[in-house]
This record gives sequence, structure tokens and C-alpha cells, in this order.
Amino acid sequence: MAKSYKRGFTLIELLVVIAIIGILSSVVLASLNSARKKGRDARRIADVKQLQLALELYYDAFGEYPLVVSTTTVVSNGYISTVPKDPTNTVDYPYSPWAASTSADICSGYHLGTSLETTGHASLNSDADILTTPTGTSVCTGGNPDFSGDDGAKCATGDAGVACFDVKP
Repeated sequence: MAKSYKRGFTLIELLVVIAIIGILSSVVLASLNSARKKGRDARRIADVKQLQLALELYYDAFGEYPLVVSTTTVVSNGYISTVPKDPTNTVDYPYSPWAASTSADICSGYHLGTSLETTGHASLNSDADILTTPTGTSVCTGGNPDFSGDDGAKCATGDAGVACFDVKP
């Protein structure tokens, strides 16, 4: 009587391989998530810099900054192709125009920012960090209220971020 041996994997061997694949995939997904956060932060910073350039072009043309960053103010004048929005919740970036206290109708400055998802971002070392409107100024008549520029806080209530990257002229 001849014995026949079947070739193949046992159930234990298959379970071990599946467990190893599961552990490796969870490690890859965890590192991929942090890379996505950094990518969204890089886009936010680039968007703010593009808006800053569009605002400076607007100022060169009109001698003041707009009350709001919108399609009618910066896009229709050709300063930027579209008004960028936050990549996660598609809301506008916080923008607050400033005016000298003596003439609140002419916006002579602004505060623009975005909340970042990662802490300790290198760009936070070179941002404006404005916590209130500068001395001798106020928010322009009809403009949005000022927002926090603190690196250790969100720019605006409801933001998903943990740190505020902000710029001014």
C-alpha cells in the first residue's frame, strides 16, 4: 500500500501569512496618512502665497486691498485664475482687511491665513504671527473680523488644523 502525500499549505501557515500582510499594510497606511496631511499643508501654504500675490496685484491697480477675496475682486481682474479653497472642507481661507483708524473705508493692509494639520511645520518660523489687528488700525468697514494668527492654535473656529500659518503685506 503506497502512501500519497498532498502538497499545499496548512491552515496555520495561511493564517500566519495573512496576519503578516495585515500588519505590513497597516504600517503602510499609517505612514501614507501622515504624508497626505503634509501634502495638504503644502497646498494650503501655496494657496495662501498665490492669494497674497493676487492681493498685491489688486493693491497696485486700485491703491487699496479688497473687502473680500472673491471671484469679482481678484479673478475677474485677472490676478488669479480661481480663488483657492481649503482642500479638506472647501471653505475660503480666513481673510481680514485692515484700515488706518482715521479712514476705515480704505483698506491699507490685510491678514490672510490657513490652519495647518501638522505641528512644527517649518513655514511657521517665517509667518506673520499676528494675534490682533496692528496698533492704529481696525478692520475695514464691511470687512471680515480678524482671526487668530497664533502658531499654537487654529486660525478660525471650526478649522480642522492645529497651527495657524498667516501672512500680511
